[in-house]
This record gives sequence, structure tokens and C-alpha cells, in this order.
Amino acid sequence: MMMNAPICQCCAMPMTEDSLFGTNKDGSKNEDYCAYCFKGGEFTFDGTMDEMIEFCVQPCLDNGVYPDADTARKSMKEFFPSLKRWKG
Repeated sequence: MMMNAPICQCCAMPMTEDSLFGTNKDGSKNEDYCAYCFKGGEFTFDGTMDEMIEFCVQPCLDNGVYPDADTARKSMKEFFPSLKRWKG
């Protein structure tokens, strides 16, 4: 994983190539959110932060980001509140 890549401010996925960036209403690239979370100027996921964390656990495990589900959940519950989408 490229540590200097921007991360999605909703799911924390590294956006390592242009195709991973979401799109604004006018079709331009959105610098804050990934293509999975934000399309055409709108969020594609209409759930809570905890629901997003649960959704992200398996992809993180599949990609070797965390050693197990409990570690993934704990780490994301600490980090996600700092992301733009989930800030107060």
C-alpha cells in the first residue's frame, strides 16, 4: 500500500490511481472520496459509521491490512471518526 496516497474520507481506502477517485455532480474527480463511496456528487452508502466499518472489515482482511477482524474493528473505530464523512 502506498502510504502517501490520499485516502477516502469515508472508508479510508487508499486512492492509488485516478480510477479510484469518486466523481462530483459535473463528472469531475472528487479528491476526498473514492469511486465506491461517492459517485455523481452523492454518497453511495447511506449508513452509519459502524455499518461502514463492518462493511470494510472483510476487504481489509482480504488485503492483509489487519491480522484479524477484532483488530480491524478496533483500529477502524479509533480512526474513522477523524475522516471528513464521520466528523461530528
